[in-house]
Amino acid sequence: MLENSKFINQVSIDCVIFGFEENELKVLIPKINFSGDFYALPSGFIYQEEDIENAAKRILEERTGLKEIYMEQFKVFGKANRKRQEFMDELISKNYIDNIEEVKKNPGYAWFTNRFISIGYYALVNIKDVKPRLSAIDQSFQWYNIDQAPELIMDHPEVLKEALKALREDIDTKFNVFHLLPEKFTMREVQDAYETIFEKEFVRTNFQKKILSMDVLERLEKKFTGAKNKAPYLYRLKSE
Repeated sequence: MLENSKFINQVSIDCVIFGFEENELKVLIPKINFSGDFYALPSGFIYQEEDIENAAKRILEERTGLKEIYMEQFKVFGKANRKRQEFMDELISKNYIDNIEEVKKNPGYAWFTNRFISIGYYALVNIKDVKPRLSAIDQSFQWYNIDQAPELIMDHPEVLKEALKALREDIDTKFNVFHLLPEKFTMREVQDAYETIFEKEFVRTNFQKKILSMDVLERLEKKFTGAKNKAPYLYRLKSE
């Protein structure tokens, strides 16, 4: 039973997994494997003897198949009224219509519907590297444009909003945008990612000077495409 389990009671981790493809910022969202349209951010619990950061890495690996993944803890969600009861009651009413009261007597119901404090992490991935894995409660996984995400359960819309805010705040100090791109990329691809994340355009020459002044990129060979225009240089993050 969950209340006597090896997980820490009333603490969870919510993950926002961002990807970038075709000049669109996307988020990976599973649909819960129950009747009804229930969509939730990838989440999980923390083992009693597990570090919080290791728990986040485990949850992300279980959902993406990636062992090495860029992630940042961005906020703790702990409002006094942060409970799962409304969501759980709706889920139960649509899936256990013949024995609703019996299900609610299960100790697991009390465990899930108590107040939970959740630690938010966002992760940045190259979409082509991700091989989504369904958990026991997932029906499907899908990448959604950040502006077209389905309605999420509980306060997950707020978690997603805060993750995007943190991504924008971190971008120039933690140089995280490069984790959305392939290992080798052009300056144009970097600018496309910036413009998509901030939803505005940047002057090319000024932008390039800004990025190069960070001194975190290694310039490689040119990217020849066969087109008549000048071939752009490829870049990659410098090795630490």
